[in-house]
Amino acid sequence: MKLRYLNYLTAVVLGSILLGCSDNDNSYMYDDMMDDDMSVDFSGTFVQVDHLGRPGINTTLSYDMEGQPSIKDAHNTTIPSEMTAAFQAGFQARLEQYHDVYAIKLGLDPADVNYENNILGLDAATLTTVLAADVLEVAPNLPTTYFDPGTDFDNDGRILVPDGDEVALTGRRPSDDIIDVSLILFFGGMEGNRFSGQDLDDDGMADLPRLTSDGVSLTATISTMFPYLGAPE
Repeated sequence: MKLRYLNYLTAVVLGSILLGCSDNDNSYMYDDMMDDDMSVDFSGTFVQVDHLGRPGINTTLSYDMEGQPSIKDAHNTTIPSEMTAAFQAGFQARLEQYHDVYAIKLGLDPADVNYENNILGLDAATLTTVLAADVLEVAPNLPTTYFDPGTDFDNDGRILVPDGDEVALTGRRPSDDIIDVSLILFFGGMEGNRFSGQDLDDDGMADLPRLTSDGVSLTATISTMFPYLGAPE
């Protein structure tokens, strides 16, 4: 599959969280940022503490070690242009380590259970290179979506398997299930269902772990207009 994101304009997420700090370290509080005339006070020193491009990626693939500086925190405060060089190798090692852990749980040799190229055709190195930089790609001439499998264009009964009408990593809609898509890219293999809780011996019990979904669906009604907030429930 030709990767559509290669020609995208990379856009750093505008929603990176910035916290303002003053001598008393409390200027980030909303009330403290408001002057008497209700204008916002942006004085002080602002420090980046997080990115919001791809939720869950850093949490899943960061490799914090007890007693060592937090890799997750370092990733959150690194500028995107430096993220890939600093974190890709560690993210890939963690992704491979997950497969080793599941192999041991299944009583298999870790050498026999490795990451499998995913539904986008990405190997582990390429996938973690893409994901290490916490940004969203923008495709001006394609629909905005984290992943849209399209239809079963070739009528093979496998909607997740690329067949020419899928769109991937062209941004993110409020309704996109980012976590499930990420898990499918990590553990779903070439058909998107490699570890989906399969019952291999038909005894009514899952023989493989369910790793391709967190089991949580969207329950809120999302507005189609900015800022896309749903009605209170």
